[in-house]
Order: sequence, then C-alpha cells, then structure tokens
Amino acid sequence: MKLISMATSRSLNMRVAVLLIMVLSVCGSEFSRKKRKTLEEIKKINGNGPYVGLITVYAPEETAFFATGAFQSDPKHPFVDLAGRRFRVGKIHNKKVIYVRCGVGLVNAAAATQNMVDMFEISGIVHFGIAGNANSSMSIGDVTIPTQFADTGLWDWLNPNGTVDPSDFGKLDIGNFNVPRGEGQNLLGHVGYSTEQFYSESGDPNTPQRVIWVNTTRQWLNLAANLEGIRLERCVNSSFCLSEQPKLVTGLRGATANTFIDNAAYRDFLFQTFHVSSLDMESSAIVMTSLSNSFPVLVIRGLSDLAGEQKGDNHIQIFGPLAASNTARVVIEFLKTLPNPHYALL
Repeated sequence: MKLISMATSRSLNMRVAVLLIMVLSVCGSEFSRKKRKTLEEIKKINGNGPYVGLITVYAPEETAFFATGAFQSDPKHPFVDLAGRRFRVGKIHNKKVIYVRCGVGLVNAAAATQNMVDMFEISGIVHFGIAGNANSSMSIGDVTIPTQFADTGLWDWLNPNGTVDPSDFGKLDIGNFNVPRGEGQNLLGHVGYSTEQFYSESGDPNTPQRVIWVNTTRQWLNLAANLEGIRLERCVNSSFCLSEQPKLVTGLRGATANTFIDNAAYRDFLFQTFHVSSLDMESSAIVMTSLSNSFPVLVIRGLSDLAGEQKGDNHIQIFGPLAASNTARVVIEFLKTLPNPHYALL
C-alpha cells in the first residue's frame, strides 16, 4: 500500500508540475502578446510625432486640466497603458501632446518621465501641478514657473555631537527651534543638506556631477515669461474669492522632497536657506530625468497653500482646485505660444 501511495503521490506531483508549466507558459504567452500589441501601438503613435510630454501628479490636477476642454484626444490612438499608467495621446491648440499622471513623490515622477522619453517620440517635457508657498511675497492662487530646483530631501542626519560636512549646502540645527528657545537638550541634533548626483548623456558614463540646483530650459522659460500678465481666476466659487488677484511669476526657485510641508518653522528655514518660493514632491525628479536624457523641460506650479504658515488646517483642500485650474490655464497658453516644430527650441 505504501508503494502504491508513493507512486500515486509522485504521479500527482508530476501532473501538478506539468500543469503549472502549462499555466505559466500560457500566462507568459498572453503577457508577450499584450506587450507586442502595446509596442505596435506605440510605434504607430510615434509615427505621428514628435509630441510635447505633459506630466501632472494626482487626480485634482488632472481634473482641472481636462476641464479646460483644450485637450483633443487622438481618434485612432487615444491612449496607451504602460507600466501601470495611462498615456493619453492628443492635441492642444494643434500641438501634439502625450499626457500622463505620474503619481505622488520622486520615484513616481522619475519613473513616469523615463517611460515617457524612452517609449515615445518626445520633443520636451512640461510638468505641472500645485505646490506649497514658501515666499511671503507670493499668494495662494499665484502660478510660478521656476528657473531651477533643489532636492531638499538629501539629508545627512547627524548625532547631536556630529559635524556637518563642509561640502553640504545647508545646515539645520534642530535645537534652534526649541520652545522656549535655548532651553533643554534636543537629541535630534543637526541636519546637513547634501548635493545631488546628476548623471547625463552629455557627461562621462558613471561619472555624476555634484549639483545643488538643476535648471529648467532657458529657451522655454523665456517663452513662458511672455505670459506674465495672463488673467488667472480669483474665485473658488461665486461666493468665495481670494482677496488679491492671482499672478504668474517666472524665474524663481523651487524645492522638491518626499515631504508634504505643513510647518511654518521648516517653511521659513527652506526659504531662508535655499531662497525657494514653491515646495513640491516631484519637480526636481522630472527636471533631472528630462535633462539627463537631453530633453528640454519646463515646470509650472500653482500655489495652493501656505505650507504651514496659516492658522489652523492647511488650505490645500479649499484652494487646491483653484490653484490647479490656474496652472492648467497657463499650461494651455504656453502650448499655444510654443512654435512648431517643437524641437526648434532644443
């Protein structure tokens, strides 16, 4: 009985193994078919390029963008699903564009941008969304088109007796923010802000440049500066309006980190140390990825909140849709003024 049982067990195991191989083979074959179909679709899309790549972050920004009605979907190839994201193909003011929502954070931003430039015939990247405001001369509802970005999430967090590396760009002494000031010991110690490692096609392989700031593309920034004076929306609805008329400002600085800033002291530190006006979680990754691959890039960000300077709850839920709407309006106007062919500005 034991011999029969063992033989039966071996036979069952063999049948399971064969079945598993067959299932994996079928799944692999199905995956290959889907991948081939996607690549064939992308090839057809690229045959009609080049396109301007448009990248935003999350649903409210996307809603505001499509609410403008300016995006006209391609009738033959309206979208491609790639790496978990939907890349939408269309036109805005007769400019060919491919739009994607990347998701929150530096990793999502870099991944979506690399997908964009690797898979599609792109002439450049326009990134847009909302941001926190770190500059007291700016107001909620304003739109900023920064000239450069710093990644303020590159920290050397030291022990209380540690010494910040002299090559670090900035230094944050946690104890300076003790309340009451100067009393007690703060074991959080010091934070030094390190430099970014920037890899580029124009540089030597495996030899990064050490940089604090990454610049948006000067030609596109100059073109966008002509939009200053554009009329932006002041009212959230018919009964709730901002006290000041929002404005577009170009040429400032922005900071990016995987941190949502809602703290007045840290906001003030970032402004005083880096002289930045906008705070977000994606822009520097998109700028660096675009430039690493030698593509022009522009960032357009609407200010949705005071990054902790306000009293009470953060204002992003109230003013986020208005900031997103103003941002989308600037994006549409920029594309309208962008000459053809796009690559003439490279």
